[in-house]
Amino acid sequence: MSNFPMAERAKNSFVQLTRYALVGIVSNSAGYLVYLLLTYLGVAPKVAMTLLYGIGAAIGYVGNRSLTFTHKGSALGSGIRYFMAHFLGYCINLAILIIFVDELGYAHQWVQVSAIFVVASFLFIAFKFFVFADNKASNMDGL
Repeated sequence: MSNFPMAERAKNSFVQLTRYALVGIVSNSAGYLVYLLLTYLGVAPKVAMTLLYGIGAAIGYVGNRSLTFTHKGSALGSGIRYFMAHFLGYCINLAILIIFVDELGYAHQWVQVSAIFVVASFLFIAFKFFVFADNKASNMDGL
């Protein structure tokens, strides 16, 4: 019986990861198609990524707060932490584009699709343990 809470947490984490993946597949697929369209129309890759990153993050907050993590804590506190996590995610994404496109010469289309997975992995961990952390386990709602 002592392993039951651990099994329940593992199941909960799996459900969260599955929901996160569904929200991410929908939002990132749409965002990537718009990214391809914008760059096709002549918008620079880093400019297109910057425009879409903010829009996607705002839409993702609603889906991840309510559906993925069913967060009941402060919207303001989680919103601030969400912005902080996404700022780091944006920096990771930008660094990947600068290094692999500008410096190493890879095609931005392939670099950006890869960056989506790198940033999404970072963000899941940040959301689970920092942004939407269980209020009982973490007293971070004041942040």
